[in-house]
Amino acid sequence: MLINTFKSGFVAIVGRPNVGKSTFLNKVIGKKIAITSNKPQTTRNRILGILTTDDYQIAFTDTPGIHKAQNELGRRMVNASYNATNGVDAIIFMTTPLKSVLKGDQIILDNLKKTRVPVYLVINKVDQLKKFNDIDLTIALYKDLYPFVGIYPISVLEDKNLDVLLKDLVKSLPFGPKYYPDEMLSDHPVRFLMAEAIREKILNLTKEEIPHSIACIIDDVKDSQTVGYKDIYATIYVERDSQKKIIIGKDGQMIKRIKENSLRDLKNLLQSKVHLDLWVKVKKDWKDRPTDLNALGYNKDI
Repeated sequence: MLINTFKSGFVAIVGRPNVGKSTFLNKVIGKKIAITSNKPQTTRNRILGILTTDDYQIAFTDTPGIHKAQNELGRRMVNASYNATNGVDAIIFMTTPLKSVLKGDQIILDNLKKTRVPVYLVINKVDQLKKFNDIDLTIALYKDLYPFVGIYPISVLEDKNLDVLLKDLVKSLPFGPKYYPDEMLSDHPVRFLMAEAIREKILNLTKEEIPHSIACIIDDVKDSQTVGYKDIYATIYVERDSQKKIIIGKDGQMIKRIKENSLRDLKNLLQSKVHLDLWVKVKKDWKDRPTDLNALGYNKDI
């Protein structure tokens, strides 16, 4: 009788905005499947990242940062984060080195008390500490807030302790089959990843209210008349005419930079040379309009 030694399961990653959830996901998967920036609430959708080895398969769910929602989009993002913890085999609660417990972290942990699966405390960005021992303060603050199965100070940037965390995560997974093909790294279609790549460039090039007021969709992808190229047509949505002017920029310089910065990621995603056409349109107050949110891919199940 053959004994199944393969392990598989689902792990949700939750935490405040900007603690490094998406960067962590990209690192362990080994490919960029979630966009990153220094702007809060960069991640708007649940992103599934699949890590498959000869011995196990982990389907990680990267979630929007849990925050105090100011609009319908924010409420959907927060709900998506909490819903992502349903039906998983383990949860990573990610925070950063702190000198006091943040209210946002306390709210997340209070909600996690309803779960019965193992929760791992992961303290990211320890590379920012002057002395590694300084992490002891954060550990002391958080270890009694929740019955964590383990505490892991890590640095995604310096690849510190990620192997230890993964090894222990695998131990908590059940024996089971592969849920996804070996070559599958994410459940999102390429068009979603393309739109996110363009939005990431806007986040990194703009400031103030612009990063929070934009959405992007891919309208069409087709073979170009130029041999070896794909033609991509995308629309960037903003909430105000003034924001449209900023995205376009003086003499079209900003939209040109967005286009140039997006091309590399788009080429990698399609494994082809590309032509990119970008349009900028105004959808007034789209973040509070359910019909607009649904049309832009931010439905209640994001």
